[in-house]
Amino acid sequence: MLFFSFFKTLVGKEIAVELKNDVVLTGTLHSVDQYLNIKLTNVSVVNENRYPQLTALKNCFIRGSVVRYVQINPSDVDTELLQDAKRKEN
Repeated sequence: MLFFSFFKTLVGKEIAVELKNDVVLTGTLHSVDQYLNIKLTNVSVVNENRYPQLTALKNCFIRGSVVRYVQINPSDVDTELLQDAKRKEN
């Protein structure tokens, strides 16, 4: 639940999601659920030349099991909140 709570604090922030098939999508985090499924708005593809079929994508739902990495702007991370949550979990 630690990751779910953390991602809920990032709603409305710009993130990049790398999928297991090497597609990287950037967009604004609209929502996340307990399975770490991600809904993005204002989506753009990082490598448009390689994936031209995805250039028309504006909003998307990403199943949590296909996510490899989520890249977050370091200024959006509240490290004190994460540390407190981890202490409470132990």
